Amino acid sequence: MASKDYTQLAEQIVRCVGGKENVSGVTHCATRLRFTLNAADKADREGVKKIQGVISLVESGGQFQVVIGNHVADVYPFVLKALGMTDAEAEQNKGGEKAEKQNVVNRFLTTITGIFTPIIGAMAGAGMLKGILILLTTFNLLATDSGTYRILYAAADALFSFLPILLAFTAAKKFGANIFVSVAIGCALVYPDMTAAYNAGDALTFLGIPVNLMSYTSSVLPIICAVFAQSKLEALLKKVLPSMIRNLLTPLASLVVIVPATFLIIGPVTNTVGNTLAAAYTALVSFCPPVAGFIVAGIWPLCVMAGVHYGFVPIVINNIAVYGRDTLFTITGVCNMAQAGATAGVFLKTRNPELKEISGQAAFSALIAGITEPAMYGVNLKYKRPFYFVMFFSAIAGCITATVGAGASALVGTALLTLPAYAGVGFAGFLIACAIAFFGTMICTYLFGFDDSMIDNA
Repeated sequence: MASKDYTQLAEQIVRCVGGKENVSGVTHCATRLRFTLNAADKADREGVKKIQGVISLVESGGQFQVVIGNHVADVYPFVLKALGMTDAEAEQNKGGEKAEKQNVVNRFLTTITGIFTPIIGAMAGAGMLKGILILLTTFNLLATDSGTYRILYAAADALFSFLPILLAFTAAKKFGANIFVSVAIGCALVYPDMTAAYNAGDALTFLGIPVNLMSYTSSVLPIICAVFAQSKLEALLKKVLPSMIRNLLTPLASLVVIVPATFLIIGPVTNTVGNTLAAAYTALVSFCPPVAGFIVAGIWPLCVMAGVHYGFVPIVINNIAVYGRDTLFTITGVCNMAQAGATAGVFLKTRNPELKEISGQAAFSALIAGITEPAMYGVNLKYKRPFYFVMFFSAIAGCITATVGAGASALVGTALLTLPAYAGVGFAGFLIACAIAFFGTMICTYLFGFDDSMIDNA
């Protein structure tokens, strides 16, 4: 699609969501424009759905989510231009009445989405590289003491080791804090001297108060809470400090107050919360893995449909930080294969040229890259029966995945390109589960889930 078409698409979307005056903020994920509106009743929902280039519309988590597809990142700058917003203004999401009316759950989901979405692509790439290195070393194709391995491992692991720094950046944009001060706070958490003190078991004090040292590499909650506290402190200081000294003393006070507070209070408390969440999830899955996998994977397509799946990202990253691997997104990842399989079944069955093109592209995107929204909204949900098969075979495949204990050492979306990231315990069983999810939904959709007579009734 040419830039001229993107301009027209963006202008149509902005007009249908109530105009730029009705938009208090907007971000995007892999396939969706996520608007926060001042007044949702001013949006023309049917108008949005009829726009050529829009796949579907979802209202969830306090957001007005316009599903565009894989090229959403290309459309996003044109939407900002139509809104007259900068990227920073759009993400800070200030001043919207809608944001004030959101309940706690919706505000949490909106915040988590805004913080994690910008770095998920980089995390997926690093996770894939980790998986490739695991395969290369497992089959003795690359030695772990070689320079090649060490450089590539640094490329794969650096993002996770210094994750608090990246999250400091995105959290600062979300909370409206000074970005560079936030990054400095993140750097302090993973500062080599502090990491070495933790590894050596040193006993540190701050003004005579004992410091409970811990590892903040790959941590999530401490830096997010620290930046939130920083944003509140900065807002207070801007009110009480004279303008002539505000720009100097606000960053100074933020560093002097927030960094020690994080090491003394925020870090230990959030670390306990994170460990408790990880232990609770592990206990739930360990109690009866087949049943847990069946239920979680079976309802996961509904979570993606509602757009709340990003709310689970902190749990996944926390699992990796605590246990070195995660099973949640491995169990739910088979749903990507099921979505691809159902859409492939429609592609093979239909004789309608337009639907064949749409379903073929959607199946390819889901299978190769794990981007399932075009398949789900453009095909499977539209014709209903394919989506039912998606849920059923996702549950079966999730049951198998949980039973074999498969997991991933990094945050990745399940697709053919990311399979190396799952190398390790339960890998063979996971591959079998993915095959069942894909071929099961494809065959059942082809035989029982679709025929061209359904096109006119969709």
